[in-house]
Order: sequence, then C-alpha cells, then structure tokens
Amino acid sequence: MRRFLMVFLLCLVIPGAAFAATAGTVTKARGEVSIRTASQAPYKALAAGQAVQEGNWLKTGKDGWLELTLADNSRFTIANNSELEIQNYLVTKSSKTGSFALTQGKLRATVMKLAGQQTDIKVKSGTAVAGVKGTEFLMLTRGPANVFFGNEGTVSVTGASGEGEKLPPDAMTQNTRGYRPVAAVQVAPGTPLAKAKAEFEALTGAAPPAEWADSDDIPNIIARWDINHGHYLADSGRHEEALQVFQIALDLTTLADIRADARLERGGVYARFLNHPEAALAEYLLVLEEYQATPKKEIALYNVGQTLYEMGSKDLAKARFLQYLKEYPHGRYKGSVETLLKVLDRP
Repeated sequence: MRRFLMVFLLCLVIPGAAFAATAGTVTKARGEVSIRTASQAPYKALAAGQAVQEGNWLKTGKDGWLELTLADNSRFTIANNSELEIQNYLVTKSSKTGSFALTQGKLRATVMKLAGQQTDIKVKSGTAVAGVKGTEFLMLTRGPANVFFGNEGTVSVTGASGEGEKLPPDAMTQNTRGYRPVAAVQVAPGTPLAKAKAEFEALTGAAPPAEWADSDDIPNIIARWDINHGHYLADSGRHEEALQVFQIALDLTTLADIRADARLERGGVYARFLNHPEAALAEYLLVLEEYQATPKKEIALYNVGQTLYEMGSKDLAKARFLQYLKEYPHGRYKGSVETLLKVLDRP
C-alpha cells in the first residue's frame, strides 16, 4: 500500500514522465550514437536493443548510424551527424499517428501501411513537413534547407504556409526558409542528382557504410545541380522558382565557388527578367564582399559597374570600371569596360 501511494504521488508531481509511451527500439547502432530523454536533458550513450520513448531525442556523431524500429515495424534509419526527436507516436488497430522532427542530418523513413488502418505520420524540420500515409523516402536537412527523395508511394511535402508538393517515387523536391517546396523533378539516371540519391541510399541502407567520406558531399552535389536547374527555370520563365532554387543552393553548401555562383545567378534573374536592378546590385556586391578569393569576383565587379551604369549612377559606375581595369588589366571584360568608360567620359 505504501509503495502504491509513493508511485501515485510521483505521478502527480511528474504526470508525463510516468506514462511515457514506448515508440520503438533501436535495433541497430554503430559508431557514436546517443539519446536524451527530453530537450534539455544531457545526451547519454545508447546501444542496440534500447527502447525509445515519446519525447526522446536520438543523435549520431561523425561516424554514427542507427536504425529505429517502431512498434508497427516502420523504420527510421539515421545517418551520421544527425538528430531526431520522437515527438509523439500512437498505434491502434484502426489508426497510426506520429510526429518526428529532424533538426539536422539525413534519414530514410520506411512507414508501413496496413489495410484498413488510417496512417498520419509527419516528419518535420524547422522549415518543412513531410506527410506520410505509407511509403519510403529520404530526407536531408541542413540549416533552413531541406531535400526530399521519393522511393515508394507518394509523400506530401509542405512549407511553413501549408502549401505543398506531391513527391512521387524516383523524384526529388526541396525547399528552404519555410517557402513552398519547388516542383518535384524526376531523378534521371546518370545525372548528378542520381549520384546524390545513390550515395544517400548507401548511407541509410540496411548497414552503415565502411567510411563516411561521401556523406558531407551530398549537399554540395545537390547545390551544384541547383545552379544548373535554376538557370533552366529562369530561362523557362519560372523566375520566382529559380530564385528559390538558387537560395536553396546557398543554404545547402558552404563552398565559396557554389555560393558565389548562386549569388551571381540570383542577380542575373533580378536584372534580366524582373527589372529589379537594386536587388541585382545587392547580390553582386555580396559576391565582392564575401568571395574575393574566388574567380567569380571578376564577374561580380563587372556586373556591379554595368548595373550602376544602367541605373544612371555614372560616377559610381566609372569608379567600379576603373577598379576593374586596375585589378584585371587583361580581364575577360576589358574591351567592354573600356568602351563604357569612353561613353561615360563624353560631355
């Protein structure tokens, strides 16, 4: 009786902790993997066979990898440098609901769907939500950017506004900063996108890879592809979508060459298609400020001068053109710059 009373009193003090639901079990684990029981709790090492509750967080280090098998045999395979929160999960005979948050990293979600069972599983990041009825997909979250690859079934991917995009098998969609996901594209064999997907699948397969050298390059491969895809979108008249794809590239990668390219492309869309020279100038100036060590600086400097000239800021344009000739006396735009300076020197 005394023991029962103590348990009862504990339940009154910490009502949620006493009845935390078991969501599943870590069925496989390799490398540096850890768990915490709540958002403010410290992480502790975990091992295969450990039960996972609602409210728990799972984390993998630079060589970490784990497989979480849920109560209905659905699986989440989490690659290295990733963190997943199990927010809630409930399975009954007639329904299955759950919410999971990927704060960073890469995962493969395989959600089982049983006949007659209503399924509503959501996998979130800070800026996107994947709604799953029963399917398999890959999800990458890096900063505010998200990339989704479909494997089986259809996934509904939405941004902060709730506007969404249907992701079929063998296709990819992405978003950043809570914007509506861009139109899904097929992953064609032999393309950089296919390479990124294949490497992603290897990282989240039935067993961890022998080494993780390719893991960090996946966002860079996608970002490079985004530069070409965004250029295609701009030439096709899909200007706002192109701007978002270039922004996704910026948010996915830390490589200076790709980021500078994305800035230049965004400036080109504003200048060529949207008649917004002020926005174009801002993009070009960011390249000059942030990526001085890249070959893109020459292009940005010429574009700054040309944009100022078109805006009627003749003195500022002349100063930039003279700077160009000083820094690039044999540059690719030398002829054009000298011609524009002659125009500017006319009474």
